Amino acid sequence: MQSCENAIRNVDPRIGFFDGLAEGWDGSGPEPGAVLEHMERRSALLGLQAGECVLEVGCGTGQLTGWLAERVRPGRVVGLDFSSEMLRQAQAKSISATFRLADVCQDDLGIAEFDLALCFHSFPHFRDQPAALRNLARCLRPGGRLVVMHLRGRDAVNAFHQGVGGSIAGDFLPDEPHWRTWLEAAGFRPPQITDGPDGFFLRAVVER
Repeated sequence: MQSCENAIRNVDPRIGFFDGLAEGWDGSGPEPGAVLEHMERRSALLGLQAGECVLEVGCGTGQLTGWLAERVRPGRVVGLDFSSEMLRQAQAKSISATFRLADVCQDDLGIAEFDLALCFHSFPHFRDQPAALRNLARCLRPGGRLVVMHLRGRDAVNAFHQGVGGSIAGDFLPDEPHWRTWLEAAGFRPPQITDGPDGFFLRAVVER
């Protein structure tokens, strides 16, 4: 794991940023219980089914991972993150899921392996977003779906990251024209996008 982490760290300074936040993450961001309540209210949007395989991209400390695992049981959930410290916090929770250190922009995520790839509060931090979308398309099964979700709208998310500054100052959710161009190039059908005060939601299905 260490060699993989070092290779990613060489190309992405965000890793150190999130490593430094990992220990206090569950107490510094949105309250985990409130996040789960939000997901319960919007669970129909994910379309989770028993037996599905889910890739949670940017799983962080695993706040959602156990919730996902319960809803797809006896399926499986793979929690992926580029921060080993975030994954260490997640693994300490004894969640019924597999955790993997990987870079969604460049690492092999598998071929036609998952029914759903979920990016919750993570997509802005992918340094090469078009490459990440191509990689996610490859790992999804025919008809598999990509979901990108945030508790706040696009403008609020982008303003927040700009305000934090440092290595995430330019970590933005794309505008709709970029989404549509990049998703089509990656092999997705035209997406469903909802953006407003109640949050940001994108769903796109693999074309093949």
